[in-house]
Amino acid sequence: MKKIKSYNYNDLLKKELKNNEFKNEYNSLEEEFCLAKEIINLRKSYKLTQKQLAEKVGTSQPAIARIESGNYTNISLSFLRRVAKALDAVPVIHLKRKTGL
Repeated sequence: MKKIKSYNYNDLLKKELKNNEFKNEYNSLEEEFCLAKEIINLRKSYKLTQKQLAEKVGTSQPAIARIESGNYTNISLSFLRRVAKALDAVPVIHLKRKTGL
């Protein structure tokens, strides 16, 4: 039986970021995943499962999983406010100018 090799995420990321194409793509997604990381960290700080958070928000566990995956292209501000309220937080939304303009 062949043994499966495991990798440390941070070590692998550090290695991959040396590739400029990967680095550019990774950086372009940073904003999308920032919100997801914040929600995950807040949920974990309250020792909540995705299902428990979903119940507090009044939604389904898969909806929480989607927002935590960064796959929230059509998230509404009202939904984000409900998630924030359940996590005793407030959403802060701002606009910033694109680079190169």
